[in-house]
Amino acid sequence: MAYSHLGGLVHKQARKYGNKTAIMYQGPGGEWLHLSWNNLSDKIIKAAQALAEMTLKPGDNVGIYSQNMEKYLISDFAVYANRAVMVPMYATSSPRQVDYIVNDSQIKLLFVGEQFQYNNAYKVRQESRFLEKLIVFDRNVVLKPDDKTSVYFDDFITTGDNSESQALVNARLKQLDNNDLATIIYTSGTTGEPKGVMLTHANFSEIFRIHDIRITHLSDKDLSMCFLPLTHIFEKAWSYYCLCKGVTIAVNKEPGEIRETIKQVRPTVMSNVPRFWEKVYDGVKEKMDGASGITRWLFIDAVKTGRRHNLDFVNQGKKPPIGNRLKFFIYKHTVFYLIKRVVGIDRGNFFPVAGAPLSDTINEFMQSIDVHIMYGYGLTETTATVSCFPAKGFRIGTVGKVMPGMEVKIGDNNEILVKGATVTRGYYNKPEATKAAFTEDGYFRTGDAGSLTENNEIILTERIKDLYKTSNGKYIAPQMIETRIGEDKYIDQVAVIGDQRKFVSALIVPNYDALRSYAREQGIPFDSTEELVDNPEINAFIFGRIELLQAQFTSYEKIKRFALLSEPFRMETGELTNTLKLRRKVILERYADVIDGLYV
Repeated sequence: MAYSHLGGLVHKQARKYGNKTAIMYQGPGGEWLHLSWNNLSDKIIKAAQALAEMTLKPGDNVGIYSQNMEKYLISDFAVYANRAVMVPMYATSSPRQVDYIVNDSQIKLLFVGEQFQYNNAYKVRQESRFLEKLIVFDRNVVLKPDDKTSVYFDDFITTGDNSESQALVNARLKQLDNNDLATIIYTSGTTGEPKGVMLTHANFSEIFRIHDIRITHLSDKDLSMCFLPLTHIFEKAWSYYCLCKGVTIAVNKEPGEIRETIKQVRPTVMSNVPRFWEKVYDGVKEKMDGASGITRWLFIDAVKTGRRHNLDFVNQGKKPPIGNRLKFFIYKHTVFYLIKRVVGIDRGNFFPVAGAPLSDTINEFMQSIDVHIMYGYGLTETTATVSCFPAKGFRIGTVGKVMPGMEVKIGDNNEILVKGATVTRGYYNKPEATKAAFTEDGYFRTGDAGSLTENNEIILTERIKDLYKTSNGKYIAPQMIETRIGEDKYIDQVAVIGDQRKFVSALIVPNYDALRSYAREQGIPFDSTEELVDNPEINAFIFGRIELLQAQFTSYEKIKRFALLSEPFRMETGELTNTLKLRRKVILERYADVIDGLYV
């Protein structure tokens, strides 16, 4: 199969699928609107012509600063049709972050989403040497009185409707080259200055090819919920792959509304990070733990039956015994169906998960209730997937089998090294960082520690830079501990402390709602969140739960002391990246006094 340059992908699919729905998105009243492949192709061509009218040239960098919208995808592919380069920015980015990317990649033209993005971008435009024009997606955005250059997307898209722009775009579509640079995605910068990862159309073509080999159970009958930010390589590569396969994409615009939109759409596939499934797990477990009598017994027996059926037999390529098959069939259409229906995943085919460690407990539980998690591992620099679960024969405890056509080996300090046609050509404007990122024999240094099984599966242990060494000389992998402790329904966020300390401690953000409910049930008085987290009974309760969760840890890995925080880690205060990873340096600095108090 020939894999199209992204600039021609949608138009090729339009010839095949015509009036079939390509994209679903929400209208002003929340209703779901449908955009056919033909209409999507037409809109992309019009946007491409408008960009050509604005004198966009092949190789120019164009920025996009927006939440997920159908116009986001239209703009992406319009830029690619002109052989230009799309530079995405997270919708939550600050003016400082936008300014850095605009200046580093010399962006003249920036697509923006809503009022928040427009206000920040306009501030950057006023001070930038490069940024000249903003194109605003949301018609409800109020432009600044002195803004004479910005234009609404709906007006912009009509400006290229002339023979000269049409001819220019047609010529560029005929000159598409897979070696063209497609996108520059800036890393979130947990340990320093963000770096722009350069990905070509050839990188995307290869990721499509190897996914076709690994994922044989995705088809144009599927419906994908686009929930993660399209700035994130996981969602970007996945959504592009869905378009490559003819899968309909439902675009979730507001992340906070996913619980409702997923029930409305009922997708068959959806890429997501572990945090989503942790919330699902907490909700299901709470229902199970709160049940009594026959209902509780049915829950427990259903999970036990599902585990045996899906993991002990089907996943191993074995036929389950007749009794297990019958029980599983009954539970699949009753208990499991009801659980999945409440979440909105009752039509689920499979669900790719990556971006952070997923607890083995949660992974196993989801597989047992017939939610097929496809756990994987990848980076922006590898156009996402390096490894992932196959449909059958996966091993929980790993992040899946290395993708076809990719080479993985373990280097110094157990670092995972990767080589393949999906790997970036380097970092934009950073030749020294690019050189440092590769070994002499051409392998990319992931910065992640791990090992390979005899079946070429990756066992991921830790970010090398995150490894702690206690004052006793013992190495600690904080993410492993955080993932385990984060399984508890009363715990929302965990930051493990231990570098050059005599024992491991932690800063814990509790699930405030669950903890308040517990306090009321136990008659523990509190007038504020601060009083709640400072209460000795509450702290003893949380410590008891932590002790149970870390029973399998060695003594030097166990959390000995902790502090409950009265406010969560946030992106706005700098403790989280745009991909919700902990910025450990910021946390250590902000909570220095609290941490020091744990070691008195």
